[in-house]
Amino acid sequence: MKLYEYEVKKIFDTMKIPIPKQYGVIHSAEELDHVPMNFPLMLKSMVLVGGRGKAGGIKKAQSMAEAKSLVKTLFNLKIKGLPVESILLEEAVDDLGACYIGTTMDPATFNNVVMVSASGGVDIEQVAREKPESIVKREIVDNTKTLPKKIAQELASALSNNLDKKIDTKKRNELQDNLADIISKVYETYQRCDARLCEVNPLLLTSKGVIAADAKLVLDDNALFRQNDLLQMLGISEKRHDVAERTKNELRAQAAGFPYIDLLPENFKKDPKKLYVGLVPGGAGYGIFSIDEVATIGKRFFHDRIVPVNFMDSGGGPTQNRVAEMFHLLMDYPAVDLIITSRFGGISSCDIFIRGLIKAVVERHEKGLRMIPIYGRMVGTDLPSARTFLEKEKHEHADALKDVHIVIGNQRIMADVIREGIQKTCESKGWKL
Repeated sequence: MKLYEYEVKKIFDTMKIPIPKQYGVIHSAEELDHVPMNFPLMLKSMVLVGGRGKAGGIKKAQSMAEAKSLVKTLFNLKIKGLPVESILLEEAVDDLGACYIGTTMDPATFNNVVMVSASGGVDIEQVAREKPESIVKREIVDNTKTLPKKIAQELASALSNNLDKKIDTKKRNELQDNLADIISKVYETYQRCDARLCEVNPLLLTSKGVIAADAKLVLDDNALFRQNDLLQMLGISEKRHDVAERTKNELRAQAAGFPYIDLLPENFKKDPKKLYVGLVPGGAGYGIFSIDEVATIGKRFFHDRIVPVNFMDSGGGPTQNRVAEMFHLLMDYPAVDLIITSRFGGISSCDIFIRGLIKAVVERHEKGLRMIPIYGRMVGTDLPSARTFLEKEKHEHADALKDVHIVIGNQRIMADVIREGIQKTCESKGWKL
């Protein structure tokens, strides 16, 4: 769960990480007249995405007249498709240099990692691409709750030795101690809050010392039950669903109650020479396998012209309506040319699965909605009743189900089903393979 910058700075303040003076958060231009403040003033759009500065979402005002004008502009702004609904007002501080401090977990080792860079104020991903040598990392093997002093000092030394020449060399020792303290507190905040990411970018070096000009904290959803006091302090009464960077499909799936991720950008353009495959697998692990298998088969047999478009997890025991919505979503998605599905019925029922699939297809046929071929296999729990129902429906709704091809049982491996579905769909397009 992502937090807004002003929420993170409230946490930083309790952890004694220096932040600019906070004047408040406004939700309309009219509120500006009722907030005591000094100038110069920073106006910061509150949206849960990065790149606010590049998008024009952060402004500096020298007077009330300028602030009012800028606030109106910001409230009319959209950043990565998100409207600006609130603005943080805070003190503007001088800038003698900037650096980056962050803590996260290495997904390969599951160890916590502390990173610092003298290239502050720039996207850390950009720094990693263009100047990877400027990022200094330390892995915390034993997952300590506090950062070992030696590591904090090593990282602080790496920062102070590479900071802007404008920093007075006589103050570098004092600065290094301050940096070590901030690095330790950022790590401690990360641990106390059960965070997935805690970062300061930039940490500004000012005439008054170091100040966290920006702050980011992403909480681990699985540990929110331990963070009731924190959430109460922030005034968050329920889990905040992060809709910041989700696509329309992902929002639709969230509302329907199943995990879904688009693998392609929302506004991508289809390559007419490629076939785009939607996936309705039986579970998360099988979902990942399906993506890999479709991509591998496409590369091996179809000249790398096959593109898997989504990850999906039906979860254990989905309802018939939820299964139907999975197929509705992909058929409504213009990118999808073919749906590959599979049901290995362990916890889930093959009978409910096939009823949900057929429900979606018959409804779409009756309403004249977009239809695309479906190829798949099902095996496991309730397979006999699922087979009986499928055979009955194919007889009663032969026209609606003519492009639904479901293999029953283990007589064919899933890789062959995928290959056949791709082959037949390519042939229907008149492609020479």
